[in-house]
Amino acid sequence: MVRIVFWSHVKPLETRLRRFSLVLAGIALTAAVLSFLLRGAALTGDISGMVDREMLGLLWTTPVGEAFTYRLAGVVLVIVGLYIPAIGAWVSLAGGIVALWSFTQIGHIPDLEQTGVRLLLLLHLLGVSFWVGILAPLHWLARDPEYLEIAAYLGDHFGVMASGIVAVLVLAGGLMAWLILGSVSLLFTSSYGLALVVKVTLVALLLGLAAANKLRFIPGMKAGKQQAANHLVRSIELEFIVITSVLIATATLTSVVSLPM
Repeated sequence: MVRIVFWSHVKPLETRLRRFSLVLAGIALTAAVLSFLLRGAALTGDISGMVDREMLGLLWTTPVGEAFTYRLAGVVLVIVGLYIPAIGAWVSLAGGIVALWSFTQIGHIPDLEQTGVRLLLLLHLLGVSFWVGILAPLHWLARDPEYLEIAAYLGDHFGVMASGIVAVLVLAGGLMAWLILGSVSLLFTSSYGLALVVKVTLVALLLGLAAANKLRFIPGMKAGKQQAANHLVRSIELEFIVITSVLIATATLTSVVSLPM
């Protein structure tokens, strides 16, 4: 998404972006396979379940197997797209969407049995992905004085789009939370609600960092101040930490914490 929308800004990073994307795709592929095999181990109650063909074959016919199939296909398309000229970015984007769709097949959302809710989750994930995707190239550009102006305009243009992205994230996330919980009181009286509060608190911190980037550091960079770029670099590094914490909270919500009864 970042390569397509901001190509003129990230073009100097093309080789680095491709290499970085390959590394992330490799990690995603490895994690997807290990996650599937560990599900087999969980079903048998023994590590041997990771290579139990009968158990893994059974698991393949469940939503876990369906999600695994989507994820594999999506990541492979991402990798293939990185080597195709001209339309490669669109192929990778299609792969990314397929991989994100896999997350709508498992967790608590499928329990609601509504296709519209799955589409809502996909929209939420696309917004998150676009936000996360901009951070690495912006970080690289801001660190190099040669690209200070490009970094400033990339940050500025994304900042304009971010208001719409944040609205989508808040609306989609809020609707899904309401559909799952059904009551505000459960936010503070259930383990799921408390985990959700932690996630929302972390997201609020993330929004605060993003606001500082947009209102303080980006204007300074547009004025040619390298110090402002240095502040932005540190802010983005902190954002990476917060985003990792948000993802951990999300994983806990979708796979560990039970829904309130």
